[in-house]
Amino acid sequence: MDFRAVNPVYSPLLYTVGKNLQSAAFQVLWRRRVRGLENVPPLGTPAIFAANHRSLTDPSNVGSALPYPIFYFAKEELFRVPLLGWYIRRVNSFPVRRRENDVGALKTAVDVLESGGGLMLFPEGGRRLDPATQWRAKAGVGLLACKTGARIIPVGIKNADRLKKLAPLEVAFGKPIFPPAEGDREVYQRLADDVMLRIKELCQ
Repeated sequence: MDFRAVNPVYSPLLYTVGKNLQSAAFQVLWRRRVRGLENVPPLGTPAIFAANHRSLTDPSNVGSALPYPIFYFAKEELFRVPLLGWYIRRVNSFPVRRRENDVGALKTAVDVLESGGGLMLFPEGGRRLDPATQWRAKAGVGLLACKTGARIIPVGIKNADRLKKLAPLEVAFGKPIFPPAEGDREVYQRLADDVMLRIKELCQ
């Protein structure tokens, strides 16, 4: 796909260098294991990579495990940080205002998927470290999948909350989940809940 059609400032060089450095760090420091890559569709297939979120490293962890570049949601505040904001824009991150219905971010996500891109998001809506709030999905992943017809690839990340202890990391890509052709809010939520259940199973 033409990444610059969606992100005019995309830098293949920055993405490749960053991905390779991150992958090496995960392999050496945390002995990362990646499984289920046979479930990852080929480049050009609209796909939502939906993962649990326990660490700030989760986007890098999943992205560096994939065989091709994808796009990422990132909280708007990160784009205001000098240098960091410049960098993440060039590696296919785009801002989302998490405390409101961000129509602009939704439109960008739809553009990504309709262009045949891969998009990573967290159905929980953000990092969840408190067990009482984990594994609760928001309807957004179901909405995006139904609106675009993109398949959802559940991704389980194990031990991301134990990085300081250098616990072995695992990234597991599950079998694709295909959305119904039509849906409403109830359908979106039910699909999101099914995705979250599958993610939880991959983490066990």
